[in-house]
Amino acid sequence: MDTKKFTRSYKLNLYGIALLLFAVIIFPFLVPSNYFISMFILIGLYGIVCTGLVVLMGHTGQISLGHAAFYGIGAYSSAIVSGKYDLPPLMGVITGILIACIVALLIGIPSFKLKEHYLALATLGFGVIVFTFLKEWTSLTGGLNGFFGIPPFEVAGFTFTNDLSYYFIVWAILVIGLWFVNNLIHSRTGRALKSIHGSESAAESIGINLMTFKLKALIISAVFASVAGSFYAHYISFINPQLFEVMTSIVFLIMVVIGGSSSLWGGLAGAIIYVWLVELLKDWVPLLGFSTGGEFEIVFFGVLLVVLLIFKPKGLMGSWMEKKLFLSQKKNVQNKKGAAL
Repeated sequence: MDTKKFTRSYKLNLYGIALLLFAVIIFPFLVPSNYFISMFILIGLYGIVCTGLVVLMGHTGQISLGHAAFYGIGAYSSAIVSGKYDLPPLMGVITGILIACIVALLIGIPSFKLKEHYLALATLGFGVIVFTFLKEWTSLTGGLNGFFGIPPFEVAGFTFTNDLSYYFIVWAILVIGLWFVNNLIHSRTGRALKSIHGSESAAESIGINLMTFKLKALIISAVFASVAGSFYAHYISFINPQLFEVMTSIVFLIMVVIGGSSSLWGGLAGAIIYVWLVELLKDWVPLLGFSTGGEFEIVFFGVLLVVLLIFKPKGLMGSWMEKKLFLSQKKNVQNKKGAAL
């Protein structure tokens, strides 16, 4: 491994995170619009989920089709703990994290003993089970009627009552999450995860415990999804099981593929592009004579996914990084030739 390249990547990501933090702080003052603030809250929430998925998919090579279930676990944990039992919202967030960790272990341990993409099948089944549970246990979850009256998030005596306050806390969590993942992927654990993605047999031959590291990646991604779900529930104050069905998991997967699962920034980039395209479709689709129903969105993003997998299989950020690396290598070769002359 090129140590200099590895260190440069780490530092560049840190500079990018610092720049993102600066942009997050000044954005509401440059664009004081509740519409854009609410849109960026949604982008931030999706970005948190997808950043966790980048660890699992892009750096460990494991595909999950059940992350909407972890998202829902966080949402309903916060809703029930704070809305039904009147406990502090932070307790709900922590409860969601603990349940997500336990469930990730229960799914991961049997699934990771099998070869190939059994995790995808296991998480798909898990997503259906959680959706059914949320829909049928009406006395606890409200069923398809939904769960009303979720209180706003509150911590240290401060209550988040408006869009601007949620915007700052959601993006603060995302920035911290990006910083954490950047440190993770540039650590010994990150290198172990990357080696598992490259070749499980080779990783195992050099003493890497496949089960342990795969479980770490799954738990980390589940925690990210649960935290995002908790803040989503407190932000909109109403949740319904249909928000966390299998299609939502596929949407998360699409975001990561669009952005590029191999890049730290792939999850955030995919979330931005997805939300932006959805908003554009709401304006464009009626002009074409179609309804603005979800069916058209499914078709559109399905076609987009196929096109990207054919022409840009590494996603937009992955392709950009690949191009940047190629140009850097080309420049180094030219410099060496010039020095030789």
